[in-house]
Amino acid sequence: MSQALTLAQFPVPSASGSIEAYISAANRVPMLTEEEEKNLARKFRDEGDLAAARGLVMSHLRLVIAVARGYLGYGLPHADLIQEGNIGLMKAVKRFDPERGVRLVSFALHWIKAEIHEYILKNWRLVKVATTKAQRKLFFNLRSMKSAIAHEANNEAGFASLSPAEVRSVASQLGVKPEEVVEMETRMGGADISLEPLSDDDEEHYAPIAYLAADHSVEPSIQLERKERDRLHDSGLRDALAGLDERSRTIVQRRWLVEDGEEAATLHELAAEYGVSAERIRQIEAKAMQKMKGVLAARM
Repeated sequence: MSQALTLAQFPVPSASGSIEAYISAANRVPMLTEEEEKNLARKFRDEGDLAAARGLVMSHLRLVIAVARGYLGYGLPHADLIQEGNIGLMKAVKRFDPERGVRLVSFALHWIKAEIHEYILKNWRLVKVATTKAQRKLFFNLRSMKSAIAHEANNEAGFASLSPAEVRSVASQLGVKPEEVVEMETRMGGADISLEPLSDDDEEHYAPIAYLAADHSVEPSIQLERKERDRLHDSGLRDALAGLDERSRTIVQRRWLVEDGEEAATLHELAAEYGVSAERIRQIEAKAMQKMKGVLAARM
């Protein structure tokens, strides 16, 4: 009996257990010969046979695990990296053409890496670190290039900061600006800091949240209070103006309630208009304002 037929004997490794158990189960799935791989691919392509697609995916789970292991340095869970890589593997199986003379392992490698790269960029420290194709290439090659540079310099640490000459060399090889290399190196070398205290028991522990000034003006209760005050002010102002005689109301409106872009009338302008002295206009205005204050105070 061929290995392709015996794949059905192997259940799909469960992600609900430990990662070690998953890897062990995936590694027990037999590899396919080239002929078996072509036969399964043709059955899936021509007949839509999902069991054939399952066989192709199962036999390449170990490839995803090996690829995902190379991205553990980004601080993301190995299981999550494998899961994203498996999505890439399934996409590769869906698009695989057995007649092109290329093995699935070579074809799937691109799709597996693409999904893992996308996942890392979206989730790595919750910071968008790369937007262009060149920056993405920088992000995923900087660690290995730094390690190679350190090895050539006999630096066992392997992660010392790049010198200006090394920065220029990396930038030239990857097609980015030297300042982008410096920025990416700084981001990748920085440590995450918890916004909240990690423990309630440590009275001496201070987290960044303690130094952030709280904006109480955005609290719902404050906003509702402000809206209600504005509403009362607007309706109260209308009532207060309505209680004035026409001349007093006009004087107050032209002195204090002009529209944006308009200039308030002066005492002398109003005095000339009404045929009285500027002092008389001031007295009328003061009396009207006092009356309005009394109306507004009664509403608040």
